Formats: sequence, structure tokens, C-alpha cells
Amino acid sequence: MNTALITGGSAVILAATLGCSRSSSPKIDYDPEIDPANFVETVDNTFLPLAPGTTFIFEGESDGETELNKVVVGHETVEILGVTCIVVYDSVWVDGELVEATEDWFAQDVDGNVWYFGEDSREIEDGQVVSTEGSWTAGVDGAKPGIVMQGDPQVGQKYRQEYYVGEAEDEAEVVALDAAVTIDYGMFAGCLQTLEWSRLEPGISEDKYYAVGVGLILIESSSGGDAHIELTSVTSE
Repeated sequence: MNTALITGGSAVILAATLGCSRSSSPKIDYDPEIDPANFVETVDNTFLPLAPGTTFIFEGESDGETELNKVVVGHETVEILGVTCIVVYDSVWVDGELVEATEDWFAQDVDGNVWYFGEDSREIEDGQVVSTEGSWTAGVDGAKPGIVMQGDPQVGQKYRQEYYVGEAEDEAEVVALDAAVTIDYGMFAGCLQTLEWSRLEPGISEDKYYAVGVGLILIESSSGGDAHIELTSVTSE
């Protein structure tokens, strides 16, 4: 799965699957229409607000290893398929060692859907980049953008979060709109719960919980792992 926390995968999957080979999947009939005129400047989706200058810290454990994830919404933008995308920096530490640094690109349309336009992903060992597997850019080599958060999520909705054959094929389904979550950071009602997975890593899935006005607050393994990663702090410049 993609290892970025906001999208389908996360650090918990990275720790469980480093060294695992990816299986290829057949091309599918997926061709989202992207019109730059239908996109807005900010990402203020109720369940996934991305205000520049905001830093999210997530901490937890996966299969006995401690994990820390730092997500920083940058002030920078990039243009992809004519759409101005917000840059989000996502860094992952496992047992105190930096194992991944990713740059993700997001934009919101007029209906409130948050689109994922690609990533520059770097896996790191002993301070050196050892792989850029999973990197992709919408419009390049057949890669296509997907939706990471619906503008009006409804239980049972299924959607593609990204699409680059053999490299990035995360998907999600809305499971609940009224989940209650209690973590050290606080108690949250009316949370969105999604089930997220990748066709490239069958048998592995996650439950993710998003709080109104905050965003992602909790990730738990649903199958194929034993992980619990939760939001511990949010700061703004």
C-alpha cells in the first residue's frame, strides 16, 4: 500500500511489508475527468482540512515496533494536469529511525472532494534513499488521480484514491459516519470511518477514522497486521 498516512496506506503497512514484492494487476476502465476550472484554492473538506502551516503528529505501535509520523501541510504548491495542488510532507520513523520521506500533492474540487494527484516517495535506510517505489504523478505514464476524501461521504461508497498500474492502487470504502473514537488526544463523536486497502497487497487493510474539523485521528489494522497509530498533536504556524 501507499505509505503516506493521509492516503490509503500508512507507516504501519510499511513496517509490515518492507521487502515484500508487489503483484501486478490488470488495467481497468478508470478515467476520471479533470477540469482545472472545477478546482478551488483551499482544501477545507470537513473530514480532511489541509491548512498550510499545520503539523500533525501521529504515534503508536505496529507489530511490536514504535512508530512516529509527522505530516506537515506546506505553503508550496505544484501544478499537475493544470490543477494547483497543495504540497504535504509526510515523514515516518520506526523505532527512532527515519524510514520514509514523502511529498504528496492534493487539491479540492468545487464539490468538496479532495483529490490525490501523486507523490514523490523515498524509502530510507541508514540515512540513504534505497527506493522510490510507489512514486507517481497524475498524467505521467498512465497514472491517474483519485479521491482521498469525498465531499459528501455516504456509507457504502467505494472509490479509488490513486491509480498507477503496479505501483499505486489504493482504494477505500465508507463504513460509518457516526463512529465514536477516544484517544489520548481527545474524545470524538460523529467520526467518519473508512476501510482502506490496495490491490497490490491482498490481505492487508486498515480502518481509518476522521474527525470533523480535525482530519485523520486513528488508524487500526483491519487485517494482515497488528497496528494502532493515533493522532497525538496538531499545531499551526
